[in-house]
Amino acid sequence: MTREEAGRLGEESAVSYLCGKGFHILGRNVHSGHLETDIIAADDQYIIFAEVKTRRTYPGKSHPFGRPAGAVNQQKQERLIAAAEDYLRKHRDTLAGLQPRIDVIEVYISPHCDAYKVLHIAHLPGAVRRKPDP
Repeated sequence: MTREEAGRLGEESAVSYLCGKGFHILGRNVHSGHLETDIIAADDQYIIFAEVKTRRTYPGKSHPFGRPAGAVNQQKQERLIAAAEDYLRKHRDTLAGLQPRIDVIEVYISPHCDAYKVLHIAHLPGAVRRKPDP
């Protein structure tokens, strides 16, 4: 399985996870210019912009690249915030009353087989937030 295939399947798993939590999916791989959001979903209270990170490792084990959420560096966070703001601006009328949130969803898959097997999903609500101005 290629890295791209694992990432795509990780996003599929995250979509299923969110649907199981009562969210409905508004969009996947939503582009706003050069910016992209993996999943946009909503429930009765929130609209979430989810960044999905998939790793072939066991949860809790050390990995050379650290936790999947660690890949969401400051530059990526700024891009996620800009993409969310753009989406909210364009869809302001249909999203009234929903609280925006940027989440990271970590999908851990088996590192030892070619077959795709989800070992664990970690949902980190509000993992990305705008830094206050100094």
